[in-house]
Amino acid sequence: MKRLSFIKLIGIEHNPSSHTEKLVSGVGGFLAIYFVYHISHRILGDSACLILASMGASAVLLFAVPHGPLSQPWPLFGGNLLSAFIGVSCAWLIPDGFIAAAAAVGLSVMVMYYLKCIHPPGGATALSAVIGGPAVHALGFQYIIVPVLLNVLIIFSVAVLFNFLFKWRRYPASLTSLISAKYPETAAKPDKLSHDGIKYALQQLDSFIDISEDDLNRIYQLASEFDREQTKSNA
Repeated sequence: MKRLSFIKLIGIEHNPSSHTEKLVSGVGGFLAIYFVYHISHRILGDSACLILASMGASAVLLFAVPHGPLSQPWPLFGGNLLSAFIGVSCAWLIPDGFIAAAAAVGLSVMVMYYLKCIHPPGGATALSAVIGGPAVHALGFQYIIVPVLLNVLIIFSVAVLFNFLFKWRRYPASLTSLISAKYPETAAKPDKLSHDGIKYALQQLDSFIDISEDDLNRIYQLASEFDREQTKSNA
């Protein structure tokens, strides 16, 4: 019987990213929240609703996982704005605060799933519309524009500009090829996984996987190249 190690059981995955990548991610997150807070304050003054706590979670995605499907523009904008609409609607239509809060998050998850814009911070954006207190409730549906849309526009702009400075960090992911200057093409390129094959595999897993088809193919190619080289060296 296969036994799970404690590390595997609690979900610690092997992540060989460099110290530079970790530092860049942290600096990006710092700059993102600084500009969201600073610009929002310049525009809105001392408003009680300057910045959403969910922007902290969005910053983690946009700067630590800029190539991930959950971090791309449609999930960022769609996930936050749709969730904001659902949250405000639940706050207005459901008198019981406990049920309104739960419904806001549950409906947001379902809608984001169906509309292909899953963005985990969207759940916090929806919840904030319900439990944010009188200042948030007074905004009504204006909450969708200020602070949600304003915050999202700022953090998106910072992500595009900041990640552009580093060749291996592409945001949005569609702007550049996955094979960049950091990962040059090799003369012998193994076969790629087919789109239909990947689609079939994901259907069998029946769960959202936060990796793009291009990333999956690149991992497959690099792993195949490594295995071939190892086989040659051991022959």
